[in-house]
Amino acid sequence: MARPRLKNKVAFISGIARGQGRSHAIRLAEEGADIIGFDICAQLESCAYPLATPEDLEQTIKAVEALDRRIVAEQADVRDTVAVQRVLARGLAEFGHVDIVLANAGIATMVGEHADDDMAWLDSIDVMLTGVYNTCRAAIPHMIERGQGGAIVITSSTAGLKGMGTGTAGSLGYTASKHGVVGLMKALAIDLAPHFIRVNTVHPTGVNTPMVANEAFLNFVMEHPKEAEGMQNLIPVAMVEPEDISNAIAWLVSDEAQYVTGITMPVDAGFTIR
Repeated sequence: MARPRLKNKVAFISGIARGQGRSHAIRLAEEGADIIGFDICAQLESCAYPLATPEDLEQTIKAVEALDRRIVAEQADVRDTVAVQRVLARGLAEFGHVDIVLANAGIATMVGEHADDDMAWLDSIDVMLTGVYNTCRAAIPHMIERGQGGAIVITSSTAGLKGMGTGTAGSLGYTASKHGVVGLMKALAIDLAPHFIRVNTVHPTGVNTPMVANEAFLNFVMEHPKEAEGMQNLIPVAMVEPEDISNAIAWLVSDEAQYVTGITMPVDAGFTIR
């Protein structure tokens, strides 16, 4: 039997309660990693669909523990620097180190009645750009101090490689934040390469998670058929599964990708080559 690729590694994951974050936690745990994670588990007014709950977070904890891996996970807002650092400190007290960062937390404010409100823009930038900065910034000093290298993967989107959207505040904020993290990734990749810490972005097409598979997003598609047509994948699938993204990330953070840094990796069923 093959040795788990991430044995003795510890991964720090934002947005872990459900969707891609939960999938990533499970996939990395399958590869032998222990997990530190957090999720807001509360509603934002700018989001027209239900966000994760404390019960969702408990399900993630149970799923990781069922794989005989350890996990430290709690509620925290990715926009709150102190809260993010608190979660990581608790994890470090338990595990002693952190090797992997998955800056995954995301929201979709381009749908619903608040899509063109200023808060839709602000929440998008705060969660998916500043929140990524907060997540990486908390862990990087510990990774450097340990001197054992590491890997950071930031979740962007096909909207981080192409211009897309409806022109609403939420749509503009989503696209701007997903482009913004590409620049952040490249800057971090340059800064951290001497420490053997690799930094990459992953760019999913639509993923079958509650962020997309909900009534508000369905209404958005019906109201904006032109934009919906432009969101079709080249490979004829409506969406990919969260596990498809997790599989790519599991490779990116493993030693098999030890010289892969500074790249934008699409997992998009051909979406971005149209």
